[in-house]
Order: sequence, then C-alpha cells, then structure tokens
Amino acid sequence: MEFDVVIVGAGPAGLSTAIRLMQQAQEKEQELMVCVVEKGSEVGAHILSGAVFEPKALNELIPDWKEKSAPLNTPVTGDEIYLLRSDSNATRLPNFSVPKTMHNEGNYVVSMGNVCRWLAEQAEALGVEIFPGFPAAELIIEEGTLKGVITGDMGIAADGSEKDSYMPGMELRAKYTVFAEGCRGHLGKQLIAEYNLDEGKSPQHYGIGFKEIWDIDPSKHKEGLVVHAAGWPLSSDTSGGSYLYHAENNQVVVGIIIDLNYSNPYLSPFDEFQQMKHHPLYKQYLEGGKRVSYGARALAKGGFNSLPKMTFPGGMLVGCDAGTLNYAKIKGNHTAMKSGMIAAEVIFDALAKDDQGGQDLTQYEQAFKDSWLYDELFRSRNFGPALHKFGTILGGAFNTIDQNWFGGKIPVTLKDETLDHEQLKKADDANKINYPKPDGVLSFDKLSSVFLSNTNHEEEQPCHLKLKDPSIPINVNLKLYDEPAQRYCPAGVYEVIEDEQGEPKFQINAQNCVHCKTCDIKDPSQNITWVTPEGTGGPNYPNM
Repeated sequence: MEFDVVIVGAGPAGLSTAIRLMQQAQEKEQELMVCVVEKGSEVGAHILSGAVFEPKALNELIPDWKEKSAPLNTPVTGDEIYLLRSDSNATRLPNFSVPKTMHNEGNYVVSMGNVCRWLAEQAEALGVEIFPGFPAAELIIEEGTLKGVITGDMGIAADGSEKDSYMPGMELRAKYTVFAEGCRGHLGKQLIAEYNLDEGKSPQHYGIGFKEIWDIDPSKHKEGLVVHAAGWPLSSDTSGGSYLYHAENNQVVVGIIIDLNYSNPYLSPFDEFQQMKHHPLYKQYLEGGKRVSYGARALAKGGFNSLPKMTFPGGMLVGCDAGTLNYAKIKGNHTAMKSGMIAAEVIFDALAKDDQGGQDLTQYEQAFKDSWLYDELFRSRNFGPALHKFGTILGGAFNTIDQNWFGGKIPVTLKDETLDHEQLKKADDANKINYPKPDGVLSFDKLSSVFLSNTNHEEEQPCHLKLKDPSIPINVNLKLYDEPAQRYCPAGVYEVIEDEQGEPKFQINAQNCVHCKTCDIKDPSQNITWVTPEGTGGPNYPNM
C-alpha cells in the first residue's frame, strides 16, 4: 500500500502530525493520503501518562477543542510539593523554593489515553486512515533512503512456523514516514543507529514511571489537586519523585518516577512504588479506596542535550521517539504534539513543491529552532544533569535558582555523559534491600498488578524479548549483578528459577510484558532487545 505519509504510533505526537497534515491539505485544497499504524488493540490502549496536561500545543492545533468536547474536564486547582524525609515525615515546600516549571496553573488532570482517542476521532474526521492492531515491525531502506515500514506478520508459532491463521505483514510505502513510537521506540532505536542521529550528543537518559488509578472515599477527594514529592522511599543516591493527582469522578492517579541511572542492582522500582503508598502523605487519600488500574512505562528524560538529529532521508523522529519530554516540568505530551505539528508543516511544504519524497528534510531543524518548543527545552537543559550531579536537595536548589532567577538561561550547561545501564554496581559492592511484603490493601504484588493492566499476548508466538546471547543472564548478569532483570522489570517477566538439575535458569514470561521497555534500557550487558510482538498484544489500558 502506498501513501504520501505513514505515521508509526497513534500517541499525541503521531496524531498531532496527522491532524496538522490534513488541516493544511484542506486549507490548500490538496489531496493527501495519510496513514497511522498503532500496535495497540485500539488507540489509547498503550498510552500511559501521569498526566497533568499543558494545553499550549492543543490550543494551536485545535483552538476550539472545548466546543469539540475534548476530555480536559479537570482544571488544576492546587499545587502541593513535599520533601519526604522519612517513612512518616513530610515537609511542604513553599512556592518560592520550587522551580516555577513545577507550577501547574492553567493545566488539566487528564487521561492521555482518552485524549488520544479523541484526537484520533479528529484525525479520522479529516480523512486520516488509522490502523490499530498493526505494529510496524521492520524498516524499508533502499539505497540509504527510508521508503516505509513493514507491519508484523500475524499467526506465527513459537517455533517460527506458520499457523492456520497466518497473515503476512504489509509493506506500507510512503514519500515520508514519521516515527512517533514513544520512548525507546523499537524502530526509532534502529534509525538512530543506522543514520548516526545521536552523534555528538549526550546519551539519552531514562526513567521508569508507574501509575495506578484508585477510586477513593468522596469525602477525601479534592478534584484538581496536584501533589508532587521527592525523597523517601528513594535513597540519597537514587533520583526520582512521586505524585498523586485528584482526577474526576472521585478518582486519584498515584505513581512514582525512578531514574534508570540508579546504582544498586538490588533496587526494585516496583517495590519502591508499593512502599511509597504507605507514607501518610499518600495513605490519607488511598486508605479505604480501591485500586482499579495499574501500568508502567519508561520515559526519555535526557532533554535538550540528548536530542538526536530528527531527520534522515525519507523520514523523521518526533515526540518521545526523539526524546522531547521536558523533565523540568515532568511533561511530554504538549512537547510531543508540537514536535509533530512542526514535522507536519515541513513535510507538507515539501510535498506541495511536488517533492517525490525520500529527502532529508533538514529544514525541520530551523523550524524547530524557531519554535517555542526549542526555547522551552533549552531552558530546561540543566534540570536532569543537576539532579544527577548534585542530588535531590542541592540539585533542586540549583534548578530553583536556574529557573526562577535566570529563567533557565543560567550561563552554564551541565552534561550527563554516562549511560544509564553503566551505573550499576556489582552485587558484592551493594547493600541488599529487604522490601516489606505487600499488605493487599495499599501495596500489592506484581502479578495482581499486571492483571489490572489487562495485558495479554497470543501465547503461541515467538518471544518478543530477544537475547543476543542466551548464556549472559546466568553466566554474567547473575554472577556480577544478581541478575537485576528479575527486579527492574515491573511485570514479573524475568525470573531466575532452578532447572531439573538444581542449576539456575533464566525464564522469560513474555505474556506478562507491559511494553515498558525498561529491560531494553537497563540490562547491564545490553543483551535484551525489545521487538514488536503480534498486533494487539500488550496492555489494554482503559483510562490511563
């Protein structure tokens, strides 16, 4: 199948790209064929975000979004930021001591899954073709130029043979292909390597974000209240932060983000999150409530210093595939949308000049530099490196001075040049962490959590978690790091069990995978590669 533009991923970046392309086509009365492929079972099925949403990009893209019933129903009514000094102590920080990027006046507590479903409706009304359940599995590169993608085969058995339900993947060819797969995109990762797009840049940095939705006692609900915290349960050498947002319908969303540059191989991000909910700051709202949903997803937080070149012959990277999240705001949806909108304008201009495609649209770089997106990311360039270099308290003080006194233009640029997976200490040099057992009231185990994510994969299919060398988990990672995959995975995918001879064996429970990509990022031997499973596989988040 041939299109003018193929977009990989129906998240905020991909859908904004599609909408802006078709808006311009309507304005100029030109025909344009735009296709969006999405690996989830439906649009929004794989979307997981905090999310306090800044409507800046949406105001530009669809100015009448209120009249069109966009699901932005809960304006932020209050901001509270705390330092958790222990398992029972919390100090609220005054506004003047908090970086102004953390203030949320004018923003909304939303479900980004539902926002994306609404964006998809707007895109389809403009003539965009959206194909959910079709993962883009392979690149089509001919003579150095990207020509499109191939969707994944359906009906392949675990041994590689074709089942009765076999259906080969489709070639989707396009003049330009836009990659909007989200953080650590499977094909985006290949493209960055193929075209050396990150040459001369700081390495990308990542965090793992958790989110749960709870129904709580209406008497405790404060619609629109936004709570952020740093500190406990994370140790002083582990950076990150926790949150609780009061959404609509007597629900709260609660979670934690943990930077994946942590050094202790015994750390379990999942168990840190479960422990966190026992702090009185969170317990006061959650006690007596009911957990209704769970999910986890990696996020790209390197920001400005880690942005790769976003164009290459025949295509572009946008949104979190490129790493446009603004970590100083802990927000990436408005920046992802804007990056896609700029891409759409550059592509449309090229096509309007009777461009047959395949060009490296380097004019995107200038359009990006001329936008508020570039300015916003530039002003936030020091935020992550400061926390990594100086720690939560001193780094936070530096960021407050940088953002509140200098507007993000302090005359120094901090860099973080060490890859996240290289930060792990050897197990012999680290302290073991004994996490409390879940109580089934505020804290839970991994398997009951994965159940709430509605995760499912066709069982009889090839494993989508590829080991470059199957011996490394036991012979290297277990010996040196006590195989951290059994702890950094938030879904119980990786286990070390005993075989029939009583020897350790590495087991992959791919059925549990929530597509967070943490294993692809944090494995100290870089031995695990996440590839797309059969279409519709993975989580099915209803309101995340």
